[in-house]
Amino acid sequence: MQFYGIDAMVRIVSHISLIYLSFWALQSLKIEHFFKSYRTSQIRLVMIFLSIALGFTVSTFVLELLALCRNLFIPLFP
Repeated sequence: MQFYGIDAMVRIVSHISLIYLSFWALQSLKIEHFFKSYRTSQIRLVMIFLSIALGFTVSTFVLELLALCRNLFIPLFP
């Protein structure tokens, strides 16, 4: 039962940290040119949604890769 809590905590930390990292990386793009002028709140909302989508996707990929590597070392016949 204790492993489920650790796994959940690793997933939460991974998702949040990679969402933050993707938000930080997306700030280097100048996407203001694709929007109407003086729509800063809408631009921020799009940036947040893009960073959530990108960060969650990257986090899911990394966690799945770790799970596959962990399962690689499970013996076939005990």
